[in-house]
Amino acid sequence: MKPVKKIVIIGPESTGKSTLSAQLAAHYNTLWAKEYAREYLETHGTRYHFEDLFTIAQGQLQNEETALASLTKNQHLLFIDTDMYVIKVWSEYVFNRCDNRILNEIAKRKYDLYLLCATDLPWVADALREYPDLATRDKLFHYYKDLLVHQQVPWQIIDGGYDERLQKAIKAVDGIL
Repeated sequence: MKPVKKIVIIGPESTGKSTLSAQLAAHYNTLWAKEYAREYLETHGTRYHFEDLFTIAQGQLQNEETALASLTKNQHLLFIDTDMYVIKVWSEYVFNRCDNRILNEIAKRKYDLYLLCATDLPWVADALREYPDLATRDKLFHYYKDLLVHQQVPWQIIDGGYDERLQKAIKAVDGIL
């Protein structure tokens, strides 16, 4: 059986990660693992604590594992809407620290490509989003970029309008196939 390639879509809030994940899964006729944090916050409310981020991390990993197990024998790509890097940045930005269990997951999980969504899309308000100002979103973007520069997995910045983003992402994914 051909090995599954796992592509992670990361970036600050309201940068089109979920939209891009769904579009890519449709384009390649495969599945995507949804962001668990949205589900968690919709259920438990937006007042979260440091300890909640590990619970969210566990849910994210479960979403990824469930999607991976759900792939058919003809599906060899899995798109993942956020990973432990997102939870690390979130935790460090809000709480100035990150649970070691999240850091351990970063060290042991293997991916094939990261797509880093830029902040050039217009902000879309949403009850779960915390940082509408571009300065904060840009700061968070640079945290992600710094993480990606200092690891070994190939990565690509995805910017432009929705159509342009999709085309750039397809080109990046085709580049690892």
